[in-house]
This record gives sequence, structure tokens and C-alpha cells, in this order.
Amino acid sequence: MTLRHRRTISAALATTLAGGALAGALLSAPAANADAWRDKEYWLKESGVTNAWQVSKGAGVKVAIIDSGVDGSHPDLKGVVVGGTDVSGAGAPNGQKSIGAKTEHGTLVATMLAGRGHTTPTPPPSASASASPAPTPPTPTTPPAGGPDGITGVAPEAEILAISTWLGSPNPGGKTDQEQIPEAVRWAVDNGAKVINISLGSTSPDWPQSWDAAFLYAEQKDVVIVAAAGNRVGGNVQVGAPATIPGVLTVAGLDGEGRASVDSSSQGISIGVAAPAEKLVGGIPGGSYAEWAGTSGSAPIVSGVAALIRSKWPEMSATQVINRIVSTAKDAGAPGKDPIYGYGILNAEAALKNDVPTTSTNPLGSIADWIRVHRRGDFSEPSQAPVASPTSAAPTLADPTVPVAKAPATVDEALPAAVVIGFGALFVALVAGAAIQLRRVLKNPPAVPEEAETGALLKVDPTARK
Repeated sequence: MTLRHRRTISAALATTLAGGALAGALLSAPAANADAWRDKEYWLKESGVTNAWQVSKGAGVKVAIIDSGVDGSHPDLKGVVVGGTDVSGAGAPNGQKSIGAKTEHGTLVATMLAGRGHTTPTPPPSASASASPAPTPPTPTTPPAGGPDGITGVAPEAEILAISTWLGSPNPGGKTDQEQIPEAVRWAVDNGAKVINISLGSTSPDWPQSWDAAFLYAEQKDVVIVAAAGNRVGGNVQVGAPATIPGVLTVAGLDGEGRASVDSSSQGISIGVAAPAEKLVGGIPGGSYAEWAGTSGSAPIVSGVAALIRSKWPEMSATQVINRIVSTAKDAGAPGKDPIYGYGILNAEAALKNDVPTTSTNPLGSIADWIRVHRRGDFSEPSQAPVASPTSAAPTLADPTVPVAKAPATVDEALPAAVVIGFGALFVALVAGAAIQLRRVLKNPPAVPEEAETGALLKVDPTARK
């Protein structure tokens, strides 16, 4: 199948990020009522969510969204955002200021995950031609949260913790990616999140060691972490971090026909399940709506299902929640687990209704086991250098340093020939090692989360934007 490249025509979204330019285009859309956007949420039925609501709607579960901030004033998010923070140094203390390279990203994710919709106020009656005075209209009151219009999320009774990060462009707050992500994960765990959604991706499977302790902390505190696999059209042919971290539930993308998306997905052995990634809709800051695509939207669908499960069975472990989602998925692609669909296509109804054998092992691995093997059992918190005082931090991790080789001893020093030859060989080895290291760095760029790799706007409703 030919890759369908999309290109942005919006100056606001034209920022080129490491690993690839923004995929998709911001196009004008005809005027649309909020309930028309509700009608476009095909995945609620096709992924079994509406039937899963017979069991649970996510009440009592906090889901942390580590993203570009969430506009809690959006009509479909009234009463949904119950807490938050900023880890970038450039956002609002409550995490509700939209920041970064794609300011709308976090609100799109939040509405798809836990939107409650709203009720559109009834317009006042037209003036009567009668000479009699019109009755005084009642004092308007604020309608209750929720309603038949707008976007309803997969877990419409769940609550959101908004954690704003600045990723994808130089951060005026001066904090780097490797500082923001672990701080965000730890804050989410410490503030009661039972599920963490990370719709951010990178072009490298590796992650900085500074992330180890935070993801281990979440695992030890029994928190489900869901991450987007990334998009081919955004430069992610292979799954990138943090979706490669063991124990994380990684979500691949499907097209409108339920097949692996050519544009809006990637592949890798860490994929756990696949969910819709094309023809998605969600809310954007200012009370408007948009069509978009990418595994950024697939992840909150799965995070929402995790919230439904944790609401139904509050004592169920994170391992059991993940196992219930992947073991009830509908097998697709090659028989069994494969690098395109993972264990299969999400089936929310089966995840909430089927009998699933218990297990004590996360089918997607354990960060604790990985650290024990690959970090030689070092579970200590990595030391971090103090944040420098420049006005902005580039969205890249620090390049590894290359040791400087000392020149070998010369013959004039009257050293034995064997010593001279030995120093010469050492010099050659150091130069060769430096060359190999540089090639490795160029071939595997640092793991830098970027919203553009996992989702892109396609269409907005200009009449509703404020």
C-alpha cells in the first residue's frame, strides 16, 4: 500500500521537529453543530465501548494525562479536570494552560478519554408581533456537566489530572525532556492516578536512564501506563520511547476499516493492542472541535478502557488490568502476538465482561526486571545536573561526551619500542571507539518525546473557535 503523505498548510503547526515534520493538514471545515461531532465517534460502538458502559463508566478513577496541558474550561470537560500541575516551568500551575509545539494536543486527548459532552442551551423564542409585553425569561443557570452534544469519552465518569509539558520545540521554561517526563510520572503517581496516558512518542527505542526510576516507581505503585506507538508518516517506522519501556501498554493504530493504519501507526515488539487512529474527533482549546489522526488518539481510547476496568474492580492490579485488555483483544494479522497489532484489536466489551484467568506477570514485561539486567541492578535515582539558566531548553537530550585521546609517547623519550607501539595502539583504539560512538549517536538519536510523532490535526470547526 502506498504511504499517503499529508503536509500542513498552517503556519501555526508548521514547526519541524526532530524525526520528522508535522503530519497532516489544518483545513477549514463546514459549520457543524456539536452533536454532529458526537455522531463521528464511531469507535465507541465498533470497539465495544457502548456495551462496556453497561458494566462501568469509569467513576472514581483518576487518569493523568502527560501532554501539552488540558483546557478544563472546554464545555465537554466541565467538572472533569480535578487536579494538575506543570513540569515545564512555562505552563500554568494547574496544568490547564495549553503549551508546547501543539497546544491543542492535550485537550484532544482529554476529551476522547473522559469527555462528558454538554447540553446546548435552547435559544430564546423570537419576539412576538403582539403588543402585549413578553414574559420575563427565567434567570439562566449553569447546566450540569454532561449532555447529548459534543464529545463523550470512553470513560465519561473518570476524572483527569492535567500535567503540562513543553515538548517539540525549545522550552522557554528551561527544563529539558529528560527532566519533565520522570517528574510528570512521579507527580501523577503521588496524586492518585491509577492510569497514566502518554500520547507522546519519539524516533528512538531508547530512553534516558533518568527515566528508569520514575517508571519503576509507577510499576511499584501499581499504576497502568498507556503510551502511543507513534506514526509512520511522522517518522516512526518503529515504535519509539516511552512506548518501548517494559510494562507499558503500547497502542498501535487502525484505519477506518479496522486494519493496521499505514500512516497513523508504527510497528514493534512492544505493541500490546491496536485501536482506531484515523478519522478521530475531539475537543480543542476555546470550546471548538477538530478531526485528527494518529496513535495519540488511539492511546486515550485504551486508557479509557483501563479506567473502566479499574472502576469496576478497584482492587485489581495493574498487571491484571493490562492482561485483561490484551487477552480479550481480537487477534489480527499473524496468529498470536505480532509487531503490528500486538495481541490484537481492542474489544472493550470483552475486557469488561469476559472471564479472564488471573496472572501475576505483566504480559508486556517489567521495568524492574529490565533494570536488573540492563542497568546492573542499579535502582538508585540517577543524579541530575542543575538546570542551567538559559531562557530556553532545546527539545533534545544531551549528546554523550567523547573522551579525548592523549598523544602517544615519542621515540625521542628513549622509551622501549614495545611501550611506543603500545601507546600507538591505544591511540588508534580510542579514535576508532570515538568514531563508533559517533556513528551510534547519529544512527540512534536521543529519545525525545514529540507530539507531532503521534497525532496530527486534519480539520477544525472554525465557527466554534473563540
